[in-house]
Amino acid sequence: MSLPSAGVLRAAKVANSALADRTTPFVQDEWYVAGFAEDFARSLRKRKILGRNLVLFRTESGLPVALDDRCAHRSFPLSRSTLDGDTIVCGYHGLRYNAQGNCIEVPSQPKCPRGIGVRNFPLVERGPLVWIWMGDPDQADAGRIPDQAWLGSGDWTRSQGYFALPASYVSLHENLMDLTHLSYLHAATFGTADYAKAPYEATIEDGHFVLHRRVEPTTLPPVWAEPTGIKGNTAARIVDSEFVSPALHVVTARFLDTRLPEQERREFMIKTAHIPTPETLTSTHYFIVHGRNFALQDESMTRFMHEQLFTAFAEDVDGLSAIEAVLAETVDEPFEISVASDRASVAMRRYLKQRSDGRTPTPEPAEPVATDLDAGA
Repeated sequence: MSLPSAGVLRAAKVANSALADRTTPFVQDEWYVAGFAEDFARSLRKRKILGRNLVLFRTESGLPVALDDRCAHRSFPLSRSTLDGDTIVCGYHGLRYNAQGNCIEVPSQPKCPRGIGVRNFPLVERGPLVWIWMGDPDQADAGRIPDQAWLGSGDWTRSQGYFALPASYVSLHENLMDLTHLSYLHAATFGTADYAKAPYEATIEDGHFVLHRRVEPTTLPPVWAEPTGIKGNTAARIVDSEFVSPALHVVTARFLDTRLPEQERREFMIKTAHIPTPETLTSTHYFIVHGRNFALQDESMTRFMHEQLFTAFAEDVDGLSAIEAVLAETVDEPFEISVASDRASVAMRRYLKQRSDGRTPTPEPAEPVATDLDAGA
């Protein structure tokens, strides 16, 4: 059996060291999704984001709140305390905190000391999502939240769901960046055998990476064939997989019936927002919002597509969990190669690594990034 040479191993090690992976520190100065709007209610919810325990709730006027989940007195979790109006009463010694995180009462003494409190995190609620800024609060510019108008538009019908993913958010982004795996990991759901070998184009710009793939003619899997009515081997499946930010990846797919003359072809479009929020370096809150711009009032279609899609997304969770388990148990430093279709995902991982290191991301090389196993053999 032929093994990679020492030279190839060294080259791969150097190349991989420039890429974000399951050990790379979080990108702090970024907007992430803290939860769906309904996750913020008139009760206290514990959630860990970027390795930090938070307590989430909603004020009586409807504003979402996120505070450090630790009383400043003796570190009792505020999520195990009581919500009284817009204040949290610590379940250990009764210190009271307002929605800004300020301690406003210490029951055991007549005056509350000034300057005591817990950190309050900036939040912005848009459509079905609540975004959180975990970095320098002075840099929390809401204008940097990715603009996805379809998430709140009446021209789209949506469904949403959540997975607790026991794997790195970097792995999830890479999984979404190159959908070659549809032919294999998703062979039983929405993958087709011809998808992996279909031509593709990569667009690599400053912090923005897209892989465009057109598969035609093809036979659509049921999740798309049933809603669009495009059955048989006459469909065109046109997909853009787009890294928008460390916290958002959007897959846009269009379906056409090539059997019809061009002027008669109806275009069916779907969008899926894949929203990874790191919990820890090796676990991720995986929020998903799926939308379509056709048959907006058909609730049975929404249910059908949701069930089919989330069965497929569960396959991603299972596959990424398996990879994470392998990496966690690997004794030697993992040796991984990159191939031509990895160009966009390699660029994306390099971008995340540079952001994590606090460096200004540098332009990507014009040529695809690949490892030649024969080089230096």
